[in-house]
Amino acid sequence: MIFGPVPISEAEGAILAHAARLADGRISKGTVLSAGDVARLADAGLTTVIVARLEAGDLQEDDAAEVLAKAIEGDHLRLTPATTGRVNIHATENGMFVADKALIDKFNRIDPALTLACLADHVAVMKGDMVATLKIIPLAVSGEKVEAARRVLAEAFPFAVKPFVPHDVTLVATELPSLKPSVMDKTARLLEQRLAPSGSRLRREIRVAHDAEAVATAITRALSEPPEAPQMVVVFGASAVCDPEDVIPAAIRLAGGDVTQVGLPVDPGNLLVLGMVGGVPVIGAPGCARSPKENGFDWVLTRILAGDMPDSHALTGLGVGGLLMEIPTRPMPRAKVSDGQGGLRMAVLLLAAGKASRMGEGGRHKLLAEFEGVPLVRRMAERALDACEGPVILVTGYRGADILSAVEGLPVETCDNPDYSSGMASSIRSGLASLGKRDMDGVMIMLADMPGVSVADLEALFGAFRRMGGRAIVRAVADGKRGNPVILPRSTFSALMKLEGDIGARALIETSGLEVIDVEIGAAAHLDVDTPEAVLAAGGVLKS
Repeated sequence: MIFGPVPISEAEGAILAHAARLADGRISKGTVLSAGDVARLADAGLTTVIVARLEAGDLQEDDAAEVLAKAIEGDHLRLTPATTGRVNIHATENGMFVADKALIDKFNRIDPALTLACLADHVAVMKGDMVATLKIIPLAVSGEKVEAARRVLAEAFPFAVKPFVPHDVTLVATELPSLKPSVMDKTARLLEQRLAPSGSRLRREIRVAHDAEAVATAITRALSEPPEAPQMVVVFGASAVCDPEDVIPAAIRLAGGDVTQVGLPVDPGNLLVLGMVGGVPVIGAPGCARSPKENGFDWVLTRILAGDMPDSHALTGLGVGGLLMEIPTRPMPRAKVSDGQGGLRMAVLLLAAGKASRMGEGGRHKLLAEFEGVPLVRRMAERALDACEGPVILVTGYRGADILSAVEGLPVETCDNPDYSSGMASSIRSGLASLGKRDMDGVMIMLADMPGVSVADLEALFGAFRRMGGRAIVRAVADGKRGNPVILPRSTFSALMKLEGDIGARALIETSGLEVIDVEIGAAAHLDVDTPEAVLAAGGVLKS
């Protein structure tokens, strides 16, 4: 191919390299210029134009792409017609995408003009997803190079989609007093969601004691019933696996099976167990699989549902790429947390930025209402300071100057949230950002309009956080119903910085996969004073 500028008088039959905008319309890039096209370009005042001219044996970009696309065609793939030298490849079934890296690398090293890009190997895909794209870079390419690339593609399929096979799945869940039934219920729902794309169903759930014999009996029971589809057993332990002889691997052996692997080089997902009992896969799920976030459990589940039972060699080869994106559960095991009752570094984010929109007209602000002669915001700041040895960050916004005046003289740090009208999430982000590089093990998110929360309540919450070593979420409750304040460990900070809207941290708490410790503080956990009537009922005196 010859590429470059030519006089307009010599451009007929050449391929236009760059689109031309004319008074009467447009001539697209890649157009083989006709006599009429050349006349229009000349009428527009152009004297030269950049074109590509074919040499003997060359193929235009779309023709080259079509030749190569025919060599790629396979089951469960749909290829688009070539346009601008590109063919996109889509999955026609839900399944697992597999790629031959060596073959694709070999193709891409024939000539930079010929490119083939695809998804990572062994990822789950849905019907309609684009899984690969073939692109011819220049406007034309050597037919000899195209033929060399076609021969590479003829050696084997460069990639494929392995359709999912519907399975009948039994969930075996072990119980301990520390594990709430609601967490187990949520685990079952999330497993059903993970199974849905494959057409698999959660056939039954069996809850047993956290004991190897009990789990083995449950596995045997599950496999004794006549299957209607290929079977699988997923075991969620109430306590994490920490040894090859722990409850779940021991149960697989007691049930007459073999343990393939204990531990996975994917994080989150390290603590996964995989075995076989009577030809049926048994997965000991890691604790992070109680969260919808991607983790090693998803990787193993995808392979099995696609009929690709991984062996130990395959599992131990997942380390490169196995460090998944930052989510609350991943840094937790590696985060250095101080030991002892007093060694944790904690801060309080006291949120006082809201618009107080339910207070009505007249300029009255709930946080300026006086309780026992003290403005509410000052009362809550004093209690936070008494209970927490670390920094107390007061986040202001609406009527910020009045709020600051009410806490004058207190050793609180202040942070203005100019985006307070967008909701609570912006105040959490602002307060957390104000901590800068200070190394905190946890932060308490405390609402400034909750007059019933006492110093003793705050100390009880901090005490629970210390007892858990800073590795759990601690939440105030009233008669078992969730409330405020809440303490979140350092492992959640990156997720907190991504919160949006007026939902606070509730969604994060419910999906983090971290243990949640509830601390009963009574009605104070629910008492916020959003209206004039609520202020008065709580013993406050309204001020302008």
